Amino acid sequence: AMLLMDNAPAHPSGLEEDLLEDFNFIKVMFLLPNTTPLLQPMDQQVISNFKKLYTRELFQRCFEMTDRSSLTLNEFWREHFDIVSCLQIITIAWAGVSQTNLNSAWRNLWPECVVKPASSASAPAPESTVLEEIVSLGRTTGLEVTEEDELVEEHDRNLTAEELVELQKEAMEEQTAFEEEEEMSVEQLSSTELKEECQMWVNLQTFVQQHHPDKALAHRLVSSFDTDIMSPF
Repeated sequence: AMLLMDNAPAHPSGLEEDLLEDFNFIKVMFLLPNTTPLLQPMDQQVISNFKKLYTRELFQRCFEMTDRSSLTLNEFWREHFDIVSCLQIITIAWAGVSQTNLNSAWRNLWPECVVKPASSASAPAPESTVLEEIVSLGRTTGLEVTEEDELVEEHDRNLTAEELVELQKEAMEEQTAFEEEEEMSVEQLSSTELKEECQMWVNLQTFVQQHHPDKALAHRLVSSFDTDIMSPF
């Protein structure tokens, strides 16, 4: 069997040597450098167009969330954008990839799979229109975006391992800075207020332990509250 791969950083050149003995029947071969965009159908503008459609839908989601709430763009990104949101946007973006786009990508390699578009099918939005919408939405949400910006331009190469590490490092630094900012924003209690709050907890703790019908449960909950809630004070 043959495993044919491109030269993406995630595909180590010594992969065949690392295969277990049970898989020594597999021969690993790599495409020549810079040939992937020419040989792989999905690289014939399909992925590029999908990325643009995804960016447009992402900016649209950012605009809608910040426009109808008091959230800032940073707050939306950190607290309200998750994997589910990402998958929803991917679904919408992929639905926007036109049949014409797919046909042009596969026609030369596998002409039998090309589906003739229905006469009533609506024409896809021109790429220039999608780019204009991305720029417009980006500027509406407060971003300085142009059609030449890296957010919307076509990415014609994979990130290297060093670039991926650098991105991860930047993300961790941003998260650390955000957590430190959150800690600084917590209201500082005076010693008098802190003493009063702790005394209130002691009084409540005594009451619960004396009057709760399930003494064992009361003890566990009080201990848990002491550890998880009161320990910072």
